Amino acid sequence: MRIGLITGDPGHPVLAATAALLGRRHEVLAVDPAGPADASADAYLLKARTPQALALARELERRGAPVVNSAAATELCQDRVRMAELARGAGLPFAATGDAGRLAELVAPAYPFVVKSRHSRRHDLVARVDDPDRLRELAARWPDEPVVTQPFVPGTGWDQKLWVVDRQVFAARRQSELASGSGKSGPAEDWEPPADRAALALRVGEVFGLDVYGVDLLDGPAEPVIVDVNAFPGIRGRAGAPEALAALALRVAAERGRIPVG
Repeated sequence: MRIGLITGDPGHPVLAATAALLGRRHEVLAVDPAGPADASADAYLLKARTPQALALARELERRGAPVVNSAAATELCQDRVRMAELARGAGLPFAATGDAGRLAELVAPAYPFVVKSRHSRRHDLVARVDDPDRLRELAARWPDEPVVTQPFVPGTGWDQKLWVVDRQVFAARRQSELASGSGKSGPAEDWEPPADRAALALRVGEVFGLDVYGVDLLDGPAEPVIVDVNAFPGIRGRAGAPEALAALALRVAAERGRIPVG
């Protein structure tokens, strides 16, 4: 089989490990997100999330090639307003998320709160705002940034990170940069999520149409609160993740061509 990896960083640890596993018996193609649409692979893994990568994925899908995750599901997860609307409409415990327009135009918020770039991407804005001084500081740095706001959830001070690959759940937790106010996250620690957290993560995939994704959780006053969903995250340092990703790619490719996996 031929498996295409749509990525600008084929050396990413999880992708490199996945490619090594697949390469023992199959051909692995590193696909430039800005390159032409060559639909010769049996399945594609969409790691890049740039506009060029999404356009490429859509064209591959149009030509009948399976792409994981789909271009539509990947794009939806980049818009935090649409993300929150879909999640809350499906009954998921997603943090109340308000479309605040441009950061410089935000007035009379209820402190403390969390402000995030509306459009999820690398190095986007995610910050806790405790007072007007902090808001003015951020507005000076990000004056034209479209943002959303969410209530600050103190929780236990730990971010719960759950990653799912083809319904296999991997997890870690780390001390929250927002809870501490330090601006720095603590190191990731191994963590076994309770059954309800794992079930919630799986439900997110069903609602969003995702096969490879991450869910960020906090402990709310009465139930866990989802604060973000990410399509095809890094899943660094999680034993078994490359194996799960390789198996997913082969299963999708086999289903397309009715080829026995092996």
